[in-house]
Parts: sequence; C-alpha cells; structure tokens
Amino acid sequence: MPMKSFQKVAALLVLALVASFAVQAQVKYPTKPIQVIVPAGPGGDTDLNCRIMAKYLEKELGQPVIIVNVNGAGGSLGSRKVKDSAPDGYTALFFHPSMFLNKLMGLVDYSFVDFENAGIAVMDNTNIFVVNATSPYKNLNDYISAAKAKPGKVRFATETGGFTHLQILAFQDATGADLNVVDVGSAAQKIVALLGKQVDAIGISYGIIKDYVASGKFRVIGVMSDVRNPMIPTIPTFKEQGVNMSFPKFFYYLFPKGTPQDIVGRFSDAIAKVAANPDAQAELNKFMVSAEYMTPAVANKYMLEQETTYFKYQNLMMNAKIEKEEVKK
Repeated sequence: MPMKSFQKVAALLVLALVASFAVQAQVKYPTKPIQVIVPAGPGGDTDLNCRIMAKYLEKELGQPVIIVNVNGAGGSLGSRKVKDSAPDGYTALFFHPSMFLNKLMGLVDYSFVDFENAGIAVMDNTNIFVVNATSPYKNLNDYISAAKAKPGKVRFATETGGFTHLQILAFQDATGADLNVVDVGSAAQKIVALLGKQVDAIGISYGIIKDYVASGKFRVIGVMSDVRNPMIPTIPTFKEQGVNMSFPKFFYYLFPKGTPQDIVGRFSDAIAKVAANPDAQAELNKFMVSAEYMTPAVANKYMLEQETTYFKYQNLMMNAKIEKEEVKK
C-alpha cells in the first residue's frame, strides 16, 4: 500500500476510534425518574409552575418527573435537601428569588452559586397586592393612607424569609407606611387569611387568585412591574401610583454542586424545548406567567444582578420583627 494511502487509512481509523470513545463517554441520561424538589406547599405558584413544566419535561426527557413538596423556613428546607443530595442528576430544585432572602437573613449559608444552574424557565411579572373585595381600600394610596393614619394596625400577611417578606419591607421603606406584618405561612394560607378577613392585604402572584378576583371576592390594588402587564392590562403598576417598586419573580432549576455538566446540559436543553413549546406556553399563560428560557450562563449573570439588588435591603430584613400567626379555618 502506498505511504499516502496508508496515512489516510490510519487517520480515518483514529477519527473513528475518537468518535467511538466520545459516544461511549456520553452519559445516558436520564435512565430513571427525576425528583424535583419544590420548597413550597401544594397549590402555590411555585408548585403550579413546576407541575406544568414537569408535564412537558417528561416528554422531552423520556422519564417521569416527580414533584416533591418540601415546605418550611422560607424554602430553605427544600433547597438544603437538594444541596445535600447526590450530584447524579436525579434530584433538582425548582425555586425563585426567595433563595436570595434565605441567605440574606442567615437562614442558610449558601446561594445559587453553590449549585449547578440548569437555567431559568418561567418568568412572573404579575406580583400584586390584593385585598378582600369588602375592604375600603380601592388602590395603593388608600392602603398607604390607612397605614399612616393607624400605625401598626393595618395588617399584611407574609411568610418570613419568603418573596413577599422583601416586598412588604421595601413597600414600607418606600412609602413610610407602618403596617402590622404577620407571618401566616404559605400562599394557600395567605388566601385563607384574606378570605377570613384576618388580614387586610396579601402579596401574591395574580395567577393563583385570579378566580377569586373573577368571582368578586378579591380586589387587586397594584402590580409590581415596570409597565402594565398585557395579560392583566386593567391593573395599575405600583409606579403609576407613586411607589417606585418592581419585583420580577423568576423560576429556575438547580442541581447539586458537582453534577456532571453533560447531565445539566441535557436537562437545560429540555427546559429550552419546553419553553418553546406552544402548548406549554399556553398552559403557563393561563396562570399569567410566561415560559422564558435563559441558558445557565445567562441565568447566572441575571441572578447575580438580582441578588445584589436584594442585598440592598439586608438591614431592613434583619431588623424587621414579624410575628407568627395561625390561620383560622
């Protein structure tokens, strides 16, 4: 065989071997059900968004995606469970900015950078303040005026270390309102408290309480977004009403630190496909949220910017005194 022909054959054999090794090196994932930890109770926006995503992720990944609710301590119990899990790609976290607050308040000593980020999946620009429809408060200014006229008497429900905890402290700081802020627990418990008139207002995502608004039981007094949300165009923003506040809520997937990047990448690719799926988009839109995918790199950058903003409120969070209160059913 001529030397040049031999060299060509040898080169082709080397390329074939390299390709073969590359295929063998690829991890077959997933080969069994994936557990996704939701650090919140059933029925809230985190739970609902995760279940919709899971329905479509199963189709992309070819394995069941099992949702496990681990509620408590502002979501830190659930995130800790994932952090301490094996980095094998079969335990993931679905969470939102409350993780920043958990660290800010000293509930945990870690943040999202201590995980492997698979990307942002869902964006919610419908975070609102809502009151009982029988309430005298027709808008934010009514609520603020009442809080100033009766310091410490007008009640607002939150969960210590949760997303609405930051919102209400920032609201009081921006407006000078002196509210009686109580910790009643999860989103479902906040709704029960407002229905029973145990509190005057709650902070929550519109999609969770839209049926109560439609039935005339609740009234929305403002949305915390830069501009009016086209899905709820009649609701004025806080900024329109003179309160310079905007808090987007985004939902992301994290894996334990050390999870192989090809596994994280496979899951992230599945998120991207779900976010581009018209059926998934339509289902999320029913709850007034949108599928908005960010790659792990872009998500990390965005989340770092958001975390920096949150930490500006650290002194407020650390010095706030919020009493725990049981919801009467």
